[in-house]
Amino acid sequence: MTGGEAGAAYPARYWHRVDDERIQCDLCPRECRLHDGQRGFCFVRMASEGRLVLTTYGRSSGFCIDPIEKKPLAHFYPGTSVLSFGTAGCNLGCRFCQNWDITKSREMDRLMDQAAPEQLATAALDHGCRSVAFTYNDPVIFAEYALDVAQACRSRGVATVAVTAGYVNPGAREDFFAGMDAANVDLKGFTEEFYVRQTGAHLATVLDTLTYLKHETDVWFELTTLLIPGHNDSDAEITAMCRWIREELGPDVPQHFSAFHPDHRMRDVDRTPAQTLVRARRIALDEGLHFVYTGNVVNRDGEVTACPTCGTRLIERDWYDLVAYRLTADGRCPGCRTRLPGRFGPTAGNFGRKRIPVRLGS
Repeated sequence: MTGGEAGAAYPARYWHRVDDERIQCDLCPRECRLHDGQRGFCFVRMASEGRLVLTTYGRSSGFCIDPIEKKPLAHFYPGTSVLSFGTAGCNLGCRFCQNWDITKSREMDRLMDQAAPEQLATAALDHGCRSVAFTYNDPVIFAEYALDVAQACRSRGVATVAVTAGYVNPGAREDFFAGMDAANVDLKGFTEEFYVRQTGAHLATVLDTLTYLKHETDVWFELTTLLIPGHNDSDAEITAMCRWIREELGPDVPQHFSAFHPDHRMRDVDRTPAQTLVRARRIALDEGLHFVYTGNVVNRDGEVTACPTCGTRLIERDWYDLVAYRLTADGRCPGCRTRLPGRFGPTAGNFGRKRIPVRLGS
């Protein structure tokens, strides 16, 4: 826990008093116990005058319009644009974090952009975005802000997307995902040892979140695993993970394998070879998963969405560009009429691979 002064303090939910001197944050399994003026592990939730506050409400490290495929989501309104933003901090301590300058930031001044929930919803509409994504750092830690934005978006017909590690307690979990239309959940590995040593978290909580999403919600979700050479890329671990996904979540949940590059506290580990992702994809398909994608490498087969019944190539991509879209207006294969799992409009978007920074604050 870290001492410090609050920024834009906003009353937080999910806490209780432990004794006369401490309160406990109940948002995530860390359950930080804080004296007045202390911050939790995430750095953005803080004890102040006998209550818990969120110090980043309405403040962002930046806003950007991205292709939805970058989240990554392959079965959620393909080709459309998404207004993306994050704040600062994180409730995991991943040694391999690819956004460590944001997630590990202890400088609240880097949150230069500001936007109220209604501003974000209006901006998404003004820029033609089909959705708003909470990303760059885990939105669980700024749940109060994310949920207010989600409510404003929903009232205007804008979808919301959470890019999250799924490390959240029951109670908060139900509230958080009730506000989301889609999620990409980082399944960072499939051993408790990996989670403890490399993220400072526990695997079981993430698996509980995934089974909850599948069986208790209507949220469309996809999975991403960053494969790190020598740490979570063995055949045995990938096989066990894919088997669990098929048995517990079903074969239609898309799995994305992504390539690691040296960063943060893992600069001594080599980049992930493209062949590792190709191998992982083959294992996943052999284990019965229907939709398996590769990211951060050139692998055209890993960018294709094929019909699980007849094999027709329904969506073909070149990185974030759609180069072919063969779904019917009601989201079916034109040959065998199988409905493709996911969320699809009558036509695909054409946003492509653009990245457009925007300023929303005054």
